[in-house]
Amino acid sequence: QVQLVESGGGLVQAGGSLRLSCAASGSIFSINAMGWYRQAPGKQRELVARITSGGITDYTDYMKGRFTVSRDNAKNAVYLQMNSLKPEDTAVYYCNADITRGVSALYRNNYWGQGTQVTVSS
Repeated sequence: QVQLVESGGGLVQAGGSLRLSCAASGSIFSINAMGWYRQAPGKQRELVARITSGGITDYTDYMKGRFTVSRDNAKNAVYLQMNSLKPEDTAVYYCNADITRGVSALYRNNYWGQGTQVTVSS
């Protein structure tokens, strides 16, 4: 089995910063893209940023410049540094990863973490 475990959410004032972390564990053969999505109350889940195993990044346009995604392949981890946070950034943030698992047989699936709440007060 594969698990994604997030950490780093919390309550912060507008203008502040938070760093989210997500670590994958289990019978992992390889990890392709990893990334972050968010879902605010009453809204659809949306992409924040993602990063390939080679370090190529992709951001939703209006998050560029404030958010930075990075990863540590040796730790099977992805991070999201969020700066200049705004109340509209309040949401549950989900880690996502495209993982190939297994030993004798390989299976490729998309996995989600349980989500971590980020609340930005005005």
